[in-house]
Amino acid sequence: MSNALLSINNLRVSFSNGNEKNTALHNITIEVKKGETVAVVGESGSGKSITSLAVLQLLPSPPANFESGEIILNSDNENIDLLHANNKIIRTIRGKKIAMIFQEPMSSLNPVITCGKQVMEAITTHQTISAQAAKIKTIELFKQVQLPNPELIFNRYPHEISGGQKQRVMIAMAMSCEPELLICDEPTTALDVTVQKNILELINNLKQQNNMSVIFISHDLSVVAEIADRIIVMYKGKIVEE
Repeated sequence: MSNALLSINNLRVSFSNGNEKNTALHNITIEVKKGETVAVVGESGSGKSITSLAVLQLLPSPPANFESGEIILNSDNENIDLLHANNKIIRTIRGKKIAMIFQEPMSSLNPVITCGKQVMEAITTHQTISAQAAKIKTIELFKQVQLPNPELIFNRYPHEISGGQKQRVMIAMAMSCEPELLICDEPTTALDVTVQKNILELINNLKQQNNMSVIFISHDLSVVAEIADRIIVMYKGKIVEE
């Protein structure tokens, strides 16, 4: 347990709809070690994304009910129970210690703010840093995620760049505070096969450079086969294979 960065233990989550109750996660247990890539695979509706949103406390409650279990983040030799942490602690963890790349970059990026400003905002939220220094760091991140003409893309709006470039902006934003854990929720779904392969290589390279842990969510075994240390298969809210 000592080298586990994240431990999800017997997590049970249900959703209430009037008098109806649907259980979405049935006593899920997942451990992610430091520097490890764990893939969570399953068809739509198997509970993959709900698991990742639960880690970051992004499930609105109600209708979500956390019936049992715990989610422990072991950071700086301190165990934090994310399920019972207050909003102030969760806000310091989101983006800084645990970052997330969502599956649809177009809806994740703000259409009326330039790409560069959005990444700068992520940096200045968690770090005491001047606007000029944040801009320099953003352009450096754009270079790191292999965006062409980083200075140009800094001033572009999301609709002015391609899907693959938008996803790289999202990765730059996720990496901006050097998180210990990166959650990738189907980050290559909307991309063509060549771009998909490049994004997977990029995430893997960044993981190795930063000694970061990764939870990679996908419905496609072939996508995760090359990058995962372990694969967890979910079906109808349960772990059926590891």
